[in-house]
Amino acid sequence: MKITETNIEFIKSKNGLIGFASIVIDNALFLSSIAIHKKLTDDGYRLTYPTKQKADKNFNIYYPINKEASKEIENAVFAKLKEVMNKANKNDRYNSIND
Repeated sequence: MKITETNIEFIKSKNGLIGFASIVIDNALFLSSIAIHKKLTDDGYRLTYPTKQKADKNFNIYYPINKEASKEIENAVFAKLKEVMNKANKNDRYNSIND
């Protein structure tokens, strides 16, 4: 499995949710609505996958079924998140010092 594309859409933060990721696997499968949450205990992040609620039961739409796939998705999303956040910080008008 190779993740060939990763995109992130930020939202106004609510209860630790900061945005959603979408990925393309092997240029063949598009998965979206992967929620990105800020961890409460440290500076890290965690991912949750979409579910659908029917009556009083939640059904998983999709999710990684082994640790290797989960780690591959996390690595791709977190790398893109770091890249986007670094770029945003560099372009932040409050982050630069003007003479």
